[in-house]
Amino acid sequence: MSTASPVKNRTIGFLGATSIGVGAMVGGGILALAGVAFAVSGPSAILAFILNGLIALITALSFAEMAAANPQNGGTYTYAKKVFTVQVAFGVGWVVWFASLVAAVLYALGFGAFASFALQQIPYDGVSALIGHPAVPTILGLLALSFYTIQLTGSNGGGGAFANIAKLSVFAILIAGGLAATVQMPFSEIKGSFEPFFGGGFTGLLAAMGFTFIALQGFDLIASAAGEIKEPAKTIPKAMVATLAVGLTIYLPLLFVVMGPGIPAGESLMALSAENPETIIAIAAQNFLGAFGFWFVLVAGIFSMLSALQANLFAASRIALSMANDRTLTHHLSVIDKKRGTPVKAILTTCGIVGLLILVLPDVAAAGAASSLIFLITFALGNVIMMLMRTRTFTKSETFRVPFFPYLPIIGMLACFGLALFQAVAVPAAGIISLIWLILGSVLFVSFFIQRARVIDATDEALDPDIIRLRGLNPLVLLPISNPANAESMVFVANSLAPPVVGRVLLLSIVTPSDDGQELTRRLNNNRDAMQQALMASFDSGMRPDALTTIASEPWEEIERVTKVHQCRSMLLGLSTLSELQTTQNLERLIQRVHCDVVVFRQPYPGWKISQARKVLIPVAGYGSHDALRARVAASLWRTVQPEFTFVQILPPDTSEKLQKSEYAKLSRFAARIIPQTSECRIILSSQVRETIVDLTHSHDLVIMGLGRSGRNNKVFGQIPLEMAGKTDTALIFISHK
Repeated sequence: MSTASPVKNRTIGFLGATSIGVGAMVGGGILALAGVAFAVSGPSAILAFILNGLIALITALSFAEMAAANPQNGGTYTYAKKVFTVQVAFGVGWVVWFASLVAAVLYALGFGAFASFALQQIPYDGVSALIGHPAVPTILGLLALSFYTIQLTGSNGGGGAFANIAKLSVFAILIAGGLAATVQMPFSEIKGSFEPFFGGGFTGLLAAMGFTFIALQGFDLIASAAGEIKEPAKTIPKAMVATLAVGLTIYLPLLFVVMGPGIPAGESLMALSAENPETIIAIAAQNFLGAFGFWFVLVAGIFSMLSALQANLFAASRIALSMANDRTLTHHLSVIDKKRGTPVKAILTTCGIVGLLILVLPDVAAAGAASSLIFLITFALGNVIMMLMRTRTFTKSETFRVPFFPYLPIIGMLACFGLALFQAVAVPAAGIISLIWLILGSVLFVSFFIQRARVIDATDEALDPDIIRLRGLNPLVLLPISNPANAESMVFVANSLAPPVVGRVLLLSIVTPSDDGQELTRRLNNNRDAMQQALMASFDSGMRPDALTTIASEPWEEIERVTKVHQCRSMLLGLSTLSELQTTQNLERLIQRVHCDVVVFRQPYPGWKISQARKVLIPVAGYGSHDALRARVAASLWRTVQPEFTFVQILPPDTSEKLQKSEYAKLSRFAARIIPQTSECRIILSSQVRETIVDLTHSHDLVIMGLGRSGRNNKVFGQIPLEMAGKTDTALIFISHK
């Protein structure tokens, strides 16, 4: 997957970063879900928010550590790419995408509920009856979705400080009016509003936590913008904590005044909330601020829902765009419209899924439950990712660190997973929809995306070896050494298979016994010289290899034995010639019998260095088995030497122009996934494939080419690689992926 490029101009300071979090957190969530929480738990809903705040704070600390140490845009998905395999990273991205999708559903339905409730206040019987139809909130939500679909496809903008100030002002007025009314209430009435505190019992408290956890989502968006934040190591942790502080400072007093002066005398908080779950705050405001308070909350709620809907649609479409760039989703979603400058297909796909979910999810409560469930899963994964990053980072960090490690993140992980599990059981619709989404994603990924995603993943590992360390990998490459003249280039290629510091190389020197003392001395001296050259080249390249010398009468069998004993991920063989039948047969047998990748390097002449390669040819016959290994070798070569790459595909002379264009597009995308610069791509029409490739080989310094699949009836070395070796003096790298 493509590594995020660093942002040179960091323009967001502490206030700006805090504004991102507050803008996403404060608003629609509390207005839409406070009534749902009161309906299932009674006054203990305020405790549910406090407990959710503690869980969110622990998780925010984990996000702060990751974002401060890795200040790149992307959030959870970006961190997952660093510590997990491409399969797991896709799963995390798929869940994070769904979290924003369902959050958009929540705010679309919330808007529909607030707007329909406001329209019902129109004093016309016919209109009120029509607006009161149960389908109206859904229709209004779909209309809002359609509006923002059109807007987002035509513009990159959204959000701002003014909207935050307006929302905070609304809540400040509500809280101030409620507190003023509370002061005038007898203490006995205030105390009575908290009784019975656990109206829904312990399960009601857990249900309220599950329904409303999304109201504390927002601090994670600061991590998503980490690449644009100034002094991220200091700013991000402060901004995340400040976001939660602002949110809870608003939520807790607001819930308090709703329970107190907001509920008319003789009315039940739970009953009134169950009857009006989406608009309980508007009703409460009417009780202590009159009609002004009622309409004030309704209008503010409508605009808060719309603002949150737009933000989540924007975020979800960008997650889809990022995954498509990594080829964990179809590449069509990564296309940026030239006229509009927006990812139109990613936006339309995102909004289409949201529209479908609006029709599937029955109401705001179900949408809130599903959204909270998914965010709980992503936050649990965030804690897990942070712990893996911490344990796999061996150097001391000057950036923010979560205190009481690993206890706090473990508590956060268990709390999030546990609450998500309860939510899935308590609200089956949320659990079922989430499960269907995960199953659908797994099927799509395995069926269509995994091979291309592995190519980009291999490229990332080659371009940024630190990813291998963060993933806890320690790949071992077996490098048999016999010729001092090609030791340096052999080590260079090994360096691409086992990146410096994190990778390991096992230098193998095999001494064949001899009854002739002078011959044995010559062999020992040759092996010593070859090993010395290899060790010197290894130290120069940053590798710290292991060295192993064995005595064996059959070198090929000894290589196979050592490969299996040490469980090598790959093997690099350097040969001066491939024209000898015995050598080819031994190679065929070895490749078929070992369970690792095999790279065969043919050096053109003694003393040739791979750093001399300026023009590299990569023939592509098809896409599949060798792509990841080919990407790893080519990307490592580009990282260190940066030669000119030419990707070529040979098609039959009668290939239609339409098919030529299609294959050229595929080849260009394939090249772009491997080399982070413009590479030459060529489609050549020829009925003589072997001769054409041999001719092209003459005009290049190095050729990287995949071999045939190993098997009982399949030849690994076909006619093309053998003729390339026999008729050219070009350096050759043949790869065989297991």
